[in-house]
Amino acid sequence: MSSTTLKPVDVAVIGLGAAGGVAVLPLARAGLKIAGIEAGTWMDPHRDFHADEIYNNVRRLVSSGFKAQAECPTLRQNPSQTAQPARPHPMMNAIGGTTIHYWAQSWRLKPWDFRTRSAVIDRYGVSAIPRGSTLEDWPISYDALAPYYETVEIEVGVSGKAGNIQGRIDPAGNVFEAPRRAEYPMPPLRGSGFTDRMADVARQLGWHPFPPPAAINSKPYRGRASCAYHGYCATGGCHVSAKNSTAVTTIPEAVKTKNLAIADRAQVTRILTDAKGRVSGVHYLRGGQEFIQPAKVVLLASYTYENSRLLLLSKSAKHPNGLSNNHGQVGKHYFGHWNDAVGALFPFDVNIWYGLPAQGTAVDDWADDRYDHSGLGFIGGTSLHVRTERHPIEAADMNTFGRAPNWGSRWKAFVHENAARYANTYMQTSSFPYETSYLDLDPTVKDPLGDPVCRITTGGPKENEQRAALYAQQKMEQWFRAAGAIEVLKNVPNGPGISTHAYGGTRMGDNVETNVVDRWGFSHEAPNLGVLGASVMGTSGARNPTLTVQALAWRTAEHLVKNWKSIAG
Repeated sequence: MSSTTLKPVDVAVIGLGAAGGVAVLPLARAGLKIAGIEAGTWMDPHRDFHADEIYNNVRRLVSSGFKAQAECPTLRQNPSQTAQPARPHPMMNAIGGTTIHYWAQSWRLKPWDFRTRSAVIDRYGVSAIPRGSTLEDWPISYDALAPYYETVEIEVGVSGKAGNIQGRIDPAGNVFEAPRRAEYPMPPLRGSGFTDRMADVARQLGWHPFPPPAAINSKPYRGRASCAYHGYCATGGCHVSAKNSTAVTTIPEAVKTKNLAIADRAQVTRILTDAKGRVSGVHYLRGGQEFIQPAKVVLLASYTYENSRLLLLSKSAKHPNGLSNNHGQVGKHYFGHWNDAVGALFPFDVNIWYGLPAQGTAVDDWADDRYDHSGLGFIGGTSLHVRTERHPIEAADMNTFGRAPNWGSRWKAFVHENAARYANTYMQTSSFPYETSYLDLDPTVKDPLGDPVCRITTGGPKENEQRAALYAQQKMEQWFRAAGAIEVLKNVPNGPGISTHAYGGTRMGDNVETNVVDRWGFSHEAPNLGVLGASVMGTSGARNPTLTVQALAWRTAEHLVKNWKSIAG
């Protein structure tokens, strides 16, 4: 099949999700001509988004798009095992990507997250670094990223309550956050009876609850409606566009400049390079035809698993082991976010039907290095978050706490009586990279094009993260019982498999021997290749990565604009 070579552009952006969908806006405003290449297409809020638990949660809106599901990674714990498909893929193909159906929690990392290794050694000694970890400090500080956090909060639209504005502490917000320059663009989402009760109890315990930040409109914002709290936010798209996906925020703004042209339903197969090893463009399939999109710069923004896979597939004379992999770092320093739910049964209705997961109460007292870890046997911590939104099918899957069997008439009676009395929490634990955790190409499992899929080797449970999660479970049980819970269920956390919070594989750092991209997100080996997404992050923090991913993407794009001649060549 012959390829059609298209008109050259300044920048080709692979993937228009959380990261690529943000990066296109500063590029377009600067006048650069951009080809946005996306495996999915536009979704229509009126046609594609439904207040329907079966449609969203059972049949799964997230399954839209042939590409992600057809190339779902395989998974194994260690190299002695044969990796098995890790279906379904938690991400989706669409313009806007997973920002269409995500929870929209929009957290900044803490200063500690950027210098974890140094901070741990300073406070506890080098022996406190988890054994086998490849942890490095980030090459940038929180202060370097703070202006980009603020820019994205404004451009995308984030609601929340600041707890620290230039050193002025407000107990209504997160008193443990780093100083912010200004308040959030919108006030926080409203609370519910349950989340307000949990906040009151946390204060009685001497803790510091606050409403978590969310990329969801708490009031009309830039022509988009405010949240309707109708209860189909988790895994669902927003029919009133109050969830601030890049599909309704930064991408349309970039399109308005007429500098962004989108090739939808287009599957990138290789990133192309010239004889010098510099990136020269992108090869993709669309509508049964092959295209070559020449570009002076390529930005790779196709999620953590596909970022590594595409680089490893893009071999050439100058990059025989894969693009930007002459030092063998592509796929290394991979890790997924540890998150763990604790369930509780109350003797009264807690009323968490409907609402949305980002409508909650959070506690950071046990996150990061907020407390003395001496003698605990782990570093890092866990954020605690109680929330709303539950539906009947989900409720029927509740745990019976040993008070009824898991089927039959007694089970039905138990669920009927207690479905409205059950709550659980969303807990996120700091996660770190290890030598035994990595991504590579599966030698046997192929996608429909015959290319190997990404293989995830987790390295098995990690003692540090497991201890941290178990410690946080005790705090969560204390919180639930203080709020009146009569039963609390905990489990032994074993860490993630395939993850919506996947990090590493193209880590950012100044040392070319241990990192794929530099402090600006550009390849050490192919300087006109930029990589966007959590794949460049070296630590996770005890919180969702999306806002950090978007701040980094804006920073990379701005750096490209300011240094166009030296990067584009």
